[in-house]
Amino acid sequence: MFRALLRRLSKLLLWLAALSVLLVLVLRWVPPPFTALMVERKLESWSSGESIDLQRTWRPWKELPDNLKMSVIAAEDQKFADHWGFDIAAIRAALAHNERGGSLRGASTLSQQVAKNLFLWSGRSWVRKGLEVWFTGWIELLWPKQRILEVYLNSVEWGSGIFGAEAAARHHFSVGAPYLSAAQASQLAAVLPNPREWNAGRPGPHVRHRAAWIRQQVRQLGGSHYLNSMRKSTARRN
Repeated sequence: MFRALLRRLSKLLLWLAALSVLLVLVLRWVPPPFTALMVERKLESWSSGESIDLQRTWRPWKELPDNLKMSVIAAEDQKFADHWGFDIAAIRAALAHNERGGSLRGASTLSQQVAKNLFLWSGRSWVRKGLEVWFTGWIELLWPKQRILEVYLNSVEWGSGIFGAEAAARHHFSVGAPYLSAAQASQLAAVLPNPREWNAGRPGPHVRHRAAWIRQQVRQLGGSHYLNSMRKSTARRN
């Protein structure tokens, strides 16, 4: 009886694994209608008695401005074009920092953040981290870098109920995403570590300082030339 139960459980896990890979493959071309994080935020608002309206409008890659793409890369994952989903050096540095105590430091790449936002729940556990590794690996294998960044920019949280670049641009600056200036793009990227506490449209001293640093990093990375090299690197990998 135990062996039969174990076989059924193994088959179930295999089916779930296959379905998860199929879902990742489909989302290479199909815009995800919502994310796990959006569902989580909606449930949180219901439990608190305040139902929030989720704002999100999909913008395809060509309509997303290069200055926003580069600002996010400069702020969150400067090795994005070169790694396969995990920045090993950053992970080691984060582990060493956390062992010394104090505030916890993360080392998630953009690919890991896409996996977490799309498919998983918030929080820290080995189960969630293992699933994040699983989905990140398949995303890196099946999606080009351009698609990863496109999904990220259309899914990342930029305020309470604000998801994606278009909703963020309209909420914070009253413009569409394609019309964001370099300063506005850097301010949006600057609040990503804490988007529900920091305001891109009304930045405090810390956000302004971080935004200026991001603009400097964008210049050092080469601006739009970085995106061109990223596309070439992806073509070679595929």
